[in-house]
Amino acid sequence: MKLTLAEAALGTGAVLEAPESVSQAGALVAQGYSIDSRTIVPGELFFAVRGERFDGHDFVAAAAERGAVAAVVSRARVATLSDAALSVPLLIADDPLLALQSLAAHVRRQWGKKVIAVTGSAGKTTTKDAIAAALGVRFHVLKSQGNLNNGYGLPLQLLRLEAEHDFAVVEMGMNHTGEIAALARVATPDWGVVTNVGTAHMENFPDGQAGIARSKFELVASLPAGGVAFLNCDDLYVYFGLGPCADPQILFVAEDENGLHVRYRSGDREADLTLHLLGGHNAHNAIAGLAVAREAGVDEDAAAAALASLTAGDKRGEVLRIHGATILNDSYNSNPEALRSMIRTLAGRPAHRRILVAGEMLELGEQAPKLHAECGKAAAEAGVDIVVGVRGNAQHLAAAACWGGVASLFLPGAETAGEWMGQNVREGDVVLVKGSRGVRLERAIEVLKEHVPSAEAR
Repeated sequence: MKLTLAEAALGTGAVLEAPESVSQAGALVAQGYSIDSRTIVPGELFFAVRGERFDGHDFVAAAAERGAVAAVVSRARVATLSDAALSVPLLIADDPLLALQSLAAHVRRQWGKKVIAVTGSAGKTTTKDAIAAALGVRFHVLKSQGNLNNGYGLPLQLLRLEAEHDFAVVEMGMNHTGEIAALARVATPDWGVVTNVGTAHMENFPDGQAGIARSKFELVASLPAGGVAFLNCDDLYVYFGLGPCADPQILFVAEDENGLHVRYRSGDREADLTLHLLGGHNAHNAIAGLAVAREAGVDEDAAAAALASLTAGDKRGEVLRIHGATILNDSYNSNPEALRSMIRTLAGRPAHRRILVAGEMLELGEQAPKLHAECGKAAAEAGVDIVVGVRGNAQHLAAAACWGGVASLFLPGAETAGEWMGQNVREGDVVLVKGSRGVRLERAIEVLKEHVPSAEAR
């Protein structure tokens, strides 16, 4: 939403100051909003937030040089700014991050329509995309880009709201108690969707999944009196209501090379839906989209058709063909529940050999060795032919698969995993590549692409 600097000052609670060379600074209009001086475009308002590694105040001059209309800065840092930084109007606040969140909350209130927030241990982005697609057959929907779901990304998404939007669909991520409650104070959602409660980020919760469930409940607790919560009835940690469970309800799921085939009941009718997404867990994500669309009054058949058109996001279940092998690229992130679901997908694929390249799953705390080993055991029980553990605790995954009779090895990083794939993956193999974001297993796929297959591999 475009705002004058005077409006932005009101929304942030900041004081607007401008150099003498800039007249009527309050009338200048912010065309957009940014926290990254490298990507800012002319006319955007720059927020000099402080992150884990960088302080945005060190880049105010760079933002000004790239055409920023103004910068939101900390009162404590004004005296340290260079002349180049002082060449643009400044909105001076106590904390630029809090100012960003305040402005987003202000814009959300001014816009005044329904916000749908999605949280869960896995599937947030796909569920958000499913909801936006299903609603989009009737309404103009703003959906958050990528997985911008934290205290920095969520406000930036809300600032993209325009009068023509009927709904906003946003993600809320968390790795500690209170984070979703804080995000909800910014977005004030009307409807909330909880996909599931798993073990992701468990190292930050001394009481394990119960603590994670309570933190996810912060979204439900934030909803207004007339709000609606959409809960996954197949997840014991999620469903805590008293009404009938569930509607719409998944009756049957089967997966093959042509897609994910879902039979579901909605009200008193049954219907079929084929999704072009990998993994049975995506049936739940899609049905969440259907449930939200139905609540909004969207024709169910039209919503289902929109869901059938969904495709995998970047590194989120992409199917690639490289040197005659099929690569299931699910390398964006991983947790034990999602990995086990994708192992089932791998096991169901016709293949010369089924290979799992599994990166370490981070933030699992003291349970990490056990949870990795359980996934290795699941791979062995599913009939996977080769298991490659990559980095850290993935050694326990590889060891457990080996104990289950599977050819297994452990490698220290993505680069070496890519080299191994280049030397060993053959035509007709199906390879699942999945790991936590910090492992960056997509690099293994890049190395594989660069590798010239040997005569034996062909």
